[in-house]
Amino acid sequence: MSLFPRRQSAAAQSVRGVNYSTSPLLASKTPPWRSRFLVFLVGAAFALLIGRALYVQVLQADFFQKKGEERYASTLTLSASRGRILDRNGQILAISVNAPTVSINPQQFKTTDENKRELSNLLKLKPKELEQRLADGGAYTVLRRQIDDGIAQQIRALRIKGLTLEPGYLRRYPENEAAAHVVGFTDIQDFGQEGIELTYQRMLQGRGGSREVVKDRLGRVVEELGEPVDPHDGRDVQLTIDSKVQALAYQRIRDAVVDHKAKAGSVVVLDAQTGDILALANYPSYVPAERKHLTGAQLRNRAITDVFEPGSTVKPFVVAKALELGMINPDLVMDTRPFKVGPLTVNDGEHGHPSLTVSQVVQKSSNVGTVKIAQKLDDRTMGELYAQLGFGQKPQIGFPGAATGRLRPWKTWKPVEKATMAYGYGLSASLLQIARAYTALARDGEMAPITLVKGSEPLAGAHIFEPQTAVKMRQMMRGTVSKDGTAPLAQPVGYSAGGKTGTAEKMEGRGYNSNKYRAWFAGFAPIGKPRVVVAVMVDEPTGVYYGGLVAAPVFKVVVEQALRSLGEPPDLEIKPQVMAQATPAAIKAQH
Repeated sequence: MSLFPRRQSAAAQSVRGVNYSTSPLLASKTPPWRSRFLVFLVGAAFALLIGRALYVQVLQADFFQKKGEERYASTLTLSASRGRILDRNGQILAISVNAPTVSINPQQFKTTDENKRELSNLLKLKPKELEQRLADGGAYTVLRRQIDDGIAQQIRALRIKGLTLEPGYLRRYPENEAAAHVVGFTDIQDFGQEGIELTYQRMLQGRGGSREVVKDRLGRVVEELGEPVDPHDGRDVQLTIDSKVQALAYQRIRDAVVDHKAKAGSVVVLDAQTGDILALANYPSYVPAERKHLTGAQLRNRAITDVFEPGSTVKPFVVAKALELGMINPDLVMDTRPFKVGPLTVNDGEHGHPSLTVSQVVQKSSNVGTVKIAQKLDDRTMGELYAQLGFGQKPQIGFPGAATGRLRPWKTWKPVEKATMAYGYGLSASLLQIARAYTALARDGEMAPITLVKGSEPLAGAHIFEPQTAVKMRQMMRGTVSKDGTAPLAQPVGYSAGGKTGTAEKMEGRGYNSNKYRAWFAGFAPIGKPRVVVAVMVDEPTGVYYGGLVAAPVFKVVVEQALRSLGEPPDLEIKPQVMAQATPAAIKAQH
């Protein structure tokens, strides 16, 4: 018989022999506090769960609901198109075009090697750079902002998983550098930074919209939530600028600066009757869409931000005031030999004349004659005249950086200061201020309020001279562009014109640099009823520097083209002619 059954039977008898009720461990009583503590723990756990439920479901329900929605719901921004900038005829100066932003989700990005190469080429990214972007991880990476819409269509055709084309706009400027200083530009976020883009930012920007949507785990929109908020596009801004006149003025001042190896130049063209600004052109300039490595010299709208001593361009105003007060007449003969005013010797240089009529004083730009006429005016009359013409006052055109210029109070003038201010030294003004002052002569004595934006509330004109005074001055100023005047090169073909040259030494420190000049010419055409006022300034021309040789030819061409563009018929018979080139010696008396 086997031993195993015996062993099993013995074990069973041993187990049956144990009395569990008499076990010391099981017979001991459990302390009451232990069971109570256990009940307390269970109760506390339930209380915490109830408290947490109340916190989540009642107290912070909105917060947790929002967090939950963020996992599947999102807000899509609907971009508003920026308003256009137009010229007076509706031609586009600035417009927004579709320019999507290319972004990817590196975690979901999947495509073929061939498509990767094609994508790199379209975005002008090196293959290594694209791979680095993909390896960065995360859920969102921008590859390129504001790409051309044509490129976007080609990228869309690749059907790359994890790649998104986000809607956006890019600003285009058809006139490029010709109108850059007027229009300005925007930054990458479409906010105006310069010019009209900055001044009328609120009007142009518009208001973006939004759309609440539900997305799946792949980022695809599967449902819309609520009503979308539609975007409101920005409003258009229409300027008084004529794009044809603007382009022509820019080309001519650019050529003059290059030909004379000058530092810079500006042209202002005004509608003489309304004060509308038809052109504000400067060189050097820039292309608004290409702004890398720009300098302050390129960005400045010199025509309105830079101030200079205007030189002889202010002489006609002094003569006109004395003429109106009956102190002189056009045929009055004056002693124009050099004379002293305090420590200053006033002279007309080596080409001066012993005597000139008042008309000839204007025609030949005599410093001596102008100072003697100014001495007939009391200080207050002359000081108030300059102030009425807008010198020392900021032009109200709603444009950033418009300069005020400088005009000292007439009560502080000394005789020598009054003498120098009669021929344009001792005060400062911008080219725009000079052009506006000339509308007082072009509009029969009433200076026009200048405007840059059509539809803006016009300001009242300022009465400066009587109509007959302005008419007489225009006739005298016509002599400036005659063969005996200081600017025969300013005579437009087919149109009568009048104006005034200016050549001013540049101030450096406390004195003047006799090797640096600014050349000016300001005038109007036609003489009978001027339609345009044109002011030209060339800064630091080399070699020849007289206004009659440097600035006057720019005036001629701009006037011709501007009047034709405006449909103004010629008032002179057009004859084939060859005009002899004026020499510096013949024009030097314009100081």
